[in-house]
Amino acid sequence: MERLPLEVIGNILSRLGGARDVVIASATCQKWREAYRKHLHTLSFNSNDWPVYRDITATTLEILITQTIFQTTGLQGLSILMDDVDEFSASIVIAWLMYTRETLRRLFYNVRTAPNINILEICGRQKLEILDLANNSITGVEPNLQRFPCLKSLSLSHISISALDLSLLLSACPKLENLELISPEIAMSDAQVTVELSSPTLKNICIEAISLDKFILEVDSIESLYLRDSVLELFELVGKGTLKHFKIDDVSVIHLDIGETVDDLEVVDVSNFTIIWPKFYQMISRSSKLRKLRLWDVVFDDEEEIVDLETIAVCFPQLSHLSLSYELKDGVIHYGLQGSSPLESVTVLELGWTIINDLFSHWVEELLKRCPNLRKLVINGVVSDAKTHEECQILANFTSSIVQLMREYIHVEVQFEFD
Repeated sequence: MERLPLEVIGNILSRLGGARDVVIASATCQKWREAYRKHLHTLSFNSNDWPVYRDITATTLEILITQTIFQTTGLQGLSILMDDVDEFSASIVIAWLMYTRETLRRLFYNVRTAPNINILEICGRQKLEILDLANNSITGVEPNLQRFPCLKSLSLSHISISALDLSLLLSACPKLENLELISPEIAMSDAQVTVELSSPTLKNICIEAISLDKFILEVDSIESLYLRDSVLELFELVGKGTLKHFKIDDVSVIHLDIGETVDDLEVVDVSNFTIIWPKFYQMISRSSKLRKLRLWDVVFDDEEEIVDLETIAVCFPQLSHLSLSYELKDGVIHYGLQGSSPLESVTVLELGWTIINDLFSHWVEELLKRCPNLRKLVINGVVSDAKTHEECQILANFTSSIVQLMREYIHVEVQFEFD
């Protein structure tokens, strides 16, 4: 241990994460204290890691954090996450940020202050690459003054911000690649809540728990889009056909448009969503490179609609992972199984039910016949605590059918997952 270089010790301390553990470890000897002062590059204060943070007064906590930060000389990563902690003095928090901002690359910030402080003004025009803000407000964005020339990842969680300031903030980040918006409070000047965002560099976008009338994204380089737990009247993606991963989960949207040029789509994951199959299929039909298609707990707008496997087999020749789970109904199931085109490339098949019935075994059997190169079958099901005799009998019949069926497919790995 005595021969370890100071830089190595600094890396070890940085990997400990929590500030309390770092301080304790640095007390090992004088050499470790020196490494802490000169070579520590990551420091984290998280009220969830150490309950004592919640038990002591805000003033005492301010002193502890100040002493810990001010003993370092080159922090690159700083995390201050103070949930359920009283407000801090704005001047103290500003001092922390001013002391570290010239070397800081990553900032994770969830601190309530009185009064509120302008993070953008303090950290702008520096070398910050990752900025994660929570439970704060952003006002009066000035792209020319509050510019983030190196920022690649931006996460805003429970942030109060106007639609205009959000748009201006993106324009102040010329290298931004990752954007995450979680439950933002969008302040609007008129009755219709519309957000229009534009970025030539954004590649990955995650939008969660948002309620808007219109959301328009103009992004030329987007590769991944994830919409979750949101209510939108209109969502429109304007791009240049670079989208590869599209995921939507528990979203209510009247008009969904992910662009006309989706030739590069590789993954489409839709769950807890109402779809009009012909319209949805038309949206993704040109995605000949599609490798994974997941339609889970989907509801069809027309009761007579069902996923058309023949169309999937013909239009997505590279599809290797197919996941389907929806309510099976007598009559319409046969329409979905029509055709003879095999799913040649499918090696993983994931099937599930919410309410099991006698059609499920037949559906599984027919799908297996359509996948000649299948290597893995995953069965997902929901089993209620209180089961009627009829439900128990259906489940027993299904189990027997699967056991018998899989004797014909001994080369296929079978996995069961029940909720």
